Amino acid sequence: MQLRYSFRLYPSAGQRTALARAFGCARVVYNDALRARERARAQGLPFPKAGDLSKALITEAKKTPERAWLGEVSAVVLQQSLRDLDTAYRNFFDGLKGKRPRVGAPRYKSRKDPRQAVRFTANARWSITPGQKLRLPKIGDVRVKWSRTLPSTPSTVTVVKDSAGRYFASFVVETSPEEVLPQTTPELGIDLGLGHFAVLSDGTKVDSPRFLRRAGKRLRKAQRALSRKEKGSKNRNKARIRVARAHARVADARGEFHHQLSTQLIRENQAVAVEDLAVKALARTRLAKSVHDAGWSAFVSMLEYKAARYGRTFVKIGRFEPTSQVCSVCGANNGPKPLHVREWTCGACGAVLDRDINAAVNVAKAAGLAVTACGARVRRAPVPAPRIEAGTHSTPQLSTPR
Repeated sequence: MQLRYSFRLYPSAGQRTALARAFGCARVVYNDALRARERARAQGLPFPKAGDLSKALITEAKKTPERAWLGEVSAVVLQQSLRDLDTAYRNFFDGLKGKRPRVGAPRYKSRKDPRQAVRFTANARWSITPGQKLRLPKIGDVRVKWSRTLPSTPSTVTVVKDSAGRYFASFVVETSPEEVLPQTTPELGIDLGLGHFAVLSDGTKVDSPRFLRRAGKRLRKAQRALSRKEKGSKNRNKARIRVARAHARVADARGEFHHQLSTQLIRENQAVAVEDLAVKALARTRLAKSVHDAGWSAFVSMLEYKAARYGRTFVKIGRFEPTSQVCSVCGANNGPKPLHVREWTCGACGAVLDRDINAAVNVAKAAGLAVTACGARVRRAPVPAPRIEAGTHSTPQLSTPR
């Protein structure tokens, strides 16, 4: 499988100018191609092909005074911008056909977009120098903060500038079969929540770090300072960057937490099961801020690709499974319960169940994993025998199967 490895870049002042030029040229070619296709659609003509667009908007455009500055950047960057537009159209039409989740039609890019990116393929002849710098065509040797070793030779590199003004190099590499972990025994069900970020079927509860809530004071102060600055001023741009950096610190801390927890669960368990949560629906409720702060979708995505990478089993059960209503001991359905009920007693077998641990066990059972409730906080409660069993009858009663 293909993976992305991201590293921080520290370009010089001249290199930042060259990267800004590359970002702008790629954006102009993308917008020109989108405009050409929209014009053809409005006139009822067939969509221009990528080859025709490349010839007209790149090769021929460089010869005109209006677009002569396109020759100042690598041609590969401009070609990849056209491919990005093709991918955007393909995703849009596949969504209309039901082949994938629906996405909006391609839109024009703005120079004020918080994220700018350009991609270099092997044809661009980029390389990593003996001094461990990233050599990019018509940009130079950019200093890289290498935090780990690449597992194989990368095929492409994407240079990204985020809203906080930071630069990153994202490499696409192929994983090797040697990364498959040896077989192990435990199988795990996970119940994701807000009170606890994750509750495992073995009874473990992982606290929710609440990174956004903890950074609330710093964010409020930065956003108040931004609101007082005059629009269009340099001080407002500086305040905007401070707000973006504060949010970036929150996102980085959340991502690090997700990576560490997902790697630990995948390494220690042979199979992992989670519930398919309706995150978009929950994000429209009064719990929206907490739902976004938890980042369930990103965590589940990490579990999925790491399971495929390391040879583990990943199962996602349906969101309509009654995991919080069914007793994990006897399987009786006790009906829905409000959120404030954190512990309940099964009316059939008398087991006292922790709501979250019981749901985690049921998630694993619904996925077909070999787990039991022995590790959960389950205990028997004194329940009076039902009258139909404790009483005597004047006439023999037929026993019915339960």
